[in-house]
Amino acid sequence: MRPLLVLAVLAVLAGCSTREVSEIDPRQTREELKDVPVHINRDLDLLFVIDDSGSMAEEQASLTANFQTFINVLETLEGGLPDVHIGVVSSDLGAGPYAIAGCQGDGDGGALRVGDASCAPVGAGFLSDVSDGAGGRIRNYPGTLAEAFACNASLGTTGCGFEQHLESMRRALDGSSPGNAGFLRDDAYLAVVFIADEDDCSTRDAAMFDPAATELGALSSFRCFEHGVECDATGCYPREDSPFMYGIQEYVDFLKSLKDDDSLVIVSAIAGNPEPVAVGVDEDGNPALVPSCQSAFGSAAPAVRLKAFIDQFPNRNAFTTICNEDLSDGLALLGGLIRESLVGNPCIEGTLVDVAPDTAGLQFECSVSDVRNPGDDDQEETLLPPCDAGSGIPCWQLVEDRAGCADTPTGLTLVVERGDASVPPGTHVQARCLTCEDGDGDAVCDEAP
Repeated sequence: MRPLLVLAVLAVLAGCSTREVSEIDPRQTREELKDVPVHINRDLDLLFVIDDSGSMAEEQASLTANFQTFINVLETLEGGLPDVHIGVVSSDLGAGPYAIAGCQGDGDGGALRVGDASCAPVGAGFLSDVSDGAGGRIRNYPGTLAEAFACNASLGTTGCGFEQHLESMRRALDGSSPGNAGFLRDDAYLAVVFIADEDDCSTRDAAMFDPAATELGALSSFRCFEHGVECDATGCYPREDSPFMYGIQEYVDFLKSLKDDDSLVIVSAIAGNPEPVAVGVDEDGNPALVPSCQSAFGSAAPAVRLKAFIDQFPNRNAFTTICNEDLSDGLALLGGLIRESLVGNPCIEGTLVDVAPDTAGLQFECSVSDVRNPGDDDQEETLLPPCDAGSGIPCWQLVEDRAGCADTPTGLTLVVERGDASVPPGTHVQARCLTCEDGDGDAVCDEAP
């Protein structure tokens, strides 16, 4: 039997049209995109940027208590837990030369943080758990991974209240901190996770923290909003021209520059809801943001900048509210995002359009290609034919896999048959199939387009 590259499992369907997807009337339809790497990369560098200001005690406790949920998802990958480096950095970069409580000098300066001697990783500033190539694992920490993370990620709540999440990320990854050496691997996936109850305040000019600068208003985090965000009738957005704060595009470009293939970058935030955005007053009568969500943990400010930042990484981002009293849902979502990024998801998640309902069997519309270096200037795309009589290989088909695609309406998965042919590094299989739904996302397949 000729070998198959299984991108998910599906039953062979009764028919397949050869028309291009773009020629079909899109009424009541959408195009579902599947992007599955041919070669699985099991290396993952995971950086947690954790707010360690005074309001974060309950959130840090929930993060560490529920970290095993995240690990459980990663362990469902074929072959188990990927080869991980896990680093933790705080959002504390101080307030420059100004004497502000909790904001000393450059704060942590983007240095990876570790716990006490009972849990600190050996020989590095980060946790490492990688395969030894012979069926075992090489670890540099005591106890379980969840226990070691909980110990190392318990940063406390004495950090600066002007949280510079994005700038701390940059300093952690730009090579400026010697203690962070070895964390980043050139060909590994890089996932950055922000845990915060206030928005980003990454500052290019520390004069914004000058207590004497009364023209900037009261010395509070409202300065970060006023100089880092702009609003109009349609909503609120990060400022890119602020004289005091960096625009988010600078950090998007930085993070993507770390990889030759920026699809290796994954971003996630567990933060305050980005909406609604409203301005009220604090107990002293000064302007202040109204919390966008509240829970037993406390409240959180709208994370306008953080949400806009992660949105610049389509199909590689996840956002959940930090106002959930249990962060396990957000961690499970993060684990699922990373799992899908590493191995892809070949299951057809929508209901396929039957483009010829008067013909026996399901006549569906899919276009499938091998894409080398997707998204790069040197991208190369090769259209693959459906597997039928005389098609040769490589070719593709949909196959039923009720177990692997249990949460989908059809239980179908994409399979590419290649024989003994090799595939160049950096190749992804990309499939576009027409599925049908109404405006609420419910399937509407009663009539063909």
